Amino acid sequence: MNTDYIKTLLAIARYGSMAAAARRLGLTHGAVAQQIRVLEKEFGTILVARAGRTVHLTEKAAQLLEPAEAVLEQLDRLRYLARSSETVGELRLGAGQTALNTTVPAILEALIRRHPGINVDIRPGHSAQFYPAIEKGELDVAIALQAPYSLPKSMDWHLLREEPHVLAAPPQLAGQDAHTLLATQPFIRYTRSDWGGRHADEYLRRVGIQPRERFELNAIESIAVMVSRGLGVAILPLSTSALTSRLHILTLPLPAPCEPRRFGLIWSRGSPRSSVIRAFLEIAVSEYAKFAPATTASPAGIASAGV
Repeated sequence: MNTDYIKTLLAIARYGSMAAAARRLGLTHGAVAQQIRVLEKEFGTILVARAGRTVHLTEKAAQLLEPAEAVLEQLDRLRYLARSSETVGELRLGAGQTALNTTVPAILEALIRRHPGINVDIRPGHSAQFYPAIEKGELDVAIALQAPYSLPKSMDWHLLREEPHVLAAPPQLAGQDAHTLLATQPFIRYTRSDWGGRHADEYLRRVGIQPRERFELNAIESIAVMVSRGLGVAILPLSTSALTSRLHILTLPLPAPCEPRRFGLIWSRGSPRSSVIRAFLEIAVSEYAKFAPATTASPAGIASAGV
């Protein structure tokens, strides 16, 4: 369908007659009449009716005017986007509470400043939920822990941050080593069913310590508060460093090697929103690099990240 013919129909409605529309559009009266006949054939309905020597739009034509204007507006937007280098679109983002309370606000601030045409729909949750949501197309990207299994080829993951585990303890227990505290103090466990909690569970088994468990929950910040109140000790990722500083919690390095907590950005390789995903990834890498003291990923891998 020729969109110029739709513009002709709108001109007839706006200027009141085919002759006036022809003058405004720089066409002959015959050309305008021919365009309307083509539209009538494509739509399968009469658009212009004669009453004596004058013509008027039919009721059906009047019903088409508003949606026709909307179509032309969308086409103009498509042409603008095709010529523009601006990144626009919607991004459905999954993120856990720790990320939402720390890095995500800074990422969104930089994203909006650099790409004001991107709208972000934030969906809180847990890492194990995000991977199937990406596969099903329910999310575009998610900040998530590294999966304990191989990803399908349709998905990609880019490391944003690597966090060592430490022993968190009340400050009054300073002067004792981490293993002694684990063996003698009540233990607050980061849920072992959670991907992040598995590292602590594996560490305890490897060093042969069976702690006296007091609580088990999936909330790093809440565990840190409990430790600060003297309710026990906990193995936590160093991402709690800002919180532990405010709470005056003692953090001790673990004597034996412990798998760090790794998390990054996941997305579908075949996503139709690849340009928006790439924009988010670039900013996420930059913002996570500002956080210390944990190890952060280098932005050098952005170009080959597979978005």
